[in-house]
Amino acid sequence: MRSIDAAERRARLGVRHRLADAHRTDDVTDIARSLVVLHATDPATVFLSLGARSHRATPADVERELYEHRTLLRMLAMRRTMFVAPVELVPVLQASCANALADKQRRTYGRFLEQAGLGDGDVAGWWAEVEEETHRALLARGAATGAQLGKAVPRLRTQVNPAPDKAYSKPTNITTWVLVTLGCEGRIVRGRPNGSWASSQYLWSPVESWLPDGVAELPAEEARAELVRQWLAAFGPAPLTDLKWWTGWTLAEVRKALARLDVAEVDLDGSPGLVLADDLEPVAPPEDWAALLPALDPTPMGWQSRDWYLGPHAPALFDRNGNIGPTIWWNGRIVGGWAQRKDGEIVWRLLEDIGSEAESRIEAEAARTTAWFADVRTIPRFRTPVERELTT
Repeated sequence: MRSIDAAERRARLGVRHRLADAHRTDDVTDIARSLVVLHATDPATVFLSLGARSHRATPADVERELYEHRTLLRMLAMRRTMFVAPVELVPVLQASCANALADKQRRTYGRFLEQAGLGDGDVAGWWAEVEEETHRALLARGAATGAQLGKAVPRLRTQVNPAPDKAYSKPTNITTWVLVTLGCEGRIVRGRPNGSWASSQYLWSPVESWLPDGVAELPAEEARAELVRQWLAAFGPAPLTDLKWWTGWTLAEVRKALARLDVAEVDLDGSPGLVLADDLEPVAPPEDWAALLPALDPTPMGWQSRDWYLGPHAPALFDRNGNIGPTIWWNGRIVGGWAQRKDGEIVWRLLEDIGSEAESRIEAEAARTTAWFADVRTIPRFRTPVERELTT
């Protein structure tokens, strides 16, 4: 059995995740492909993740790919998490994850509508009519906010109390419910934000704006296998449990996907791991590299088992819900954290001694990150101990 130790896994990480200097690129869509998808729960993460892996790309370059060339698209997928994906991967994500999310959303909201007595006994039909009317309104406008669509489609302003027997619950418009479900169905997408690239208030657009023929249909099992193949190429080798966690699928679904692929079992410092069978050749370590990665960056969030790159630093760099904050990396290991202060200054703290040369490289990365932000200020949605302390 091939053995792949932590050092080689870190080398693969530096090369394949485009963090080592020689492997960075200004093609932001290619960076996204290297990571399969980009975490987008916090809008700033997308831009900062791409900036950390480029030489000279700017936020304007990212916006151009998102909103003009439209090679990237936002969507809910694995674990009901928001991602930015290369458009060619959208059918895979739709069939492997988003369709199931849409079904779950519809069942959940359907119970609330039935409870409210809407639809005259045909909640599914009523909901389908509202969806269709909303989609038509959006096609007519090209792009619109939820509030604008609410004016165009009066039934979107229908108020429902999801938990009338709870003191904390209150009536809410169904606008967001409908829009999120349409998004999960692949019929509409989140477009350009109202405000800076760090804003989370988006205009909605019909999916035809990105994909004129809509999202191509794929069999779910075929799509799951392709997503697993891409994840193993970017994040392998890794334990089966990491793959199950990242996808959010059942163990049975993961095993079925793996059965369609040619994979090999390897030894990861005494634990079993999986890798694509044609990916067993050793990977040489790249030149020394440093990086400042944002909160929820796809690299640290790519695995559930993190000791080999995180070490003892989890308590300082994760919040109580398991979300990682901004991190400092040196040669494939997390060695500290960073933050942006209100005046724009990037401040950082090392959690271990890595030497003066490494510190100089990190200082240079901090300067690059400062330039990337320019006059934009943002606070991570998930605050961690180090990030809070640095901004106090």
